[in-house]
Amino acid sequence: MNILEIKNLSKVYGKGETEVKALDNVSFDVEQGEFVAIVGPSGSGKSTLLHILGGVDSPTSGTVNIAGTDISKLNETKLAIFRRRQIGLIYQFYNLIPILNVEENMTLPLLLDGKKPDKKLLKDLLEKLGLTERLKHLPNQLSGGQQQRVSIGRALMNNPALLLADEPTGNLDSENSKEIVSLLRKFNKENNQTVIIITHDERIALSADRVITIEDGHITKDSGRVEVSAV
Repeated sequence: MNILEIKNLSKVYGKGETEVKALDNVSFDVEQGEFVAIVGPSGSGKSTLLHILGGVDSPTSGTVNIAGTDISKLNETKLAIFRRRQIGLIYQFYNLIPILNVEENMTLPLLLDGKKPDKKLLKDLLEKLGLTERLKHLPNQLSGGQQQRVSIGRALMNNPALLLADEPTGNLDSENSKEIVSLLRKFNKENNQTVIIITHDERIALSADRVITIEDGHITKDSGRVEVSAV
């Protein structure tokens, strides 16, 4: 089953002589449970693509269908709600709230959505992320790798249809990078979580089920879909 369907997606910035096509007629599907790496040189359009998939930016034309909803047709309010409930976002620089502890940072999206956190899920995520003993720590009391684990936990607290990661290891050393990739793989395999990663890290690309290469706003290579079995 396709969890993501992108059709004829384009994004244009500027007009006339200053016009730049960040994405040009991009189309592809992603099946539930796939682990996909999107690679390409700087300025290729891959980050623009991720921002559109995450509902942070809007396309100039084309459609983005996630879990049966065309998010390109949602207004700003409905898009914000959909993003909180169906999309988990992981950034290179963690984006944690400095005055909130680990538990508060992880459960914040739920509270913003007017929902009570699932204590069992929180406990399970904390254990899998190795953060049980850090529950009441503030971000400045954590290492970079631990902060990125908190951001992963926050992204997974809503059990999203799609987990998007933008250079999740770009601010980490090699050992922490390896651990973060291993954790993302773990959630992908054990929970059938669909993961899409934007990366320059060749090791992440090699560990993915599928690699999509973007250059100058076009898909130039797609290693192809790998069959994934439902959990």
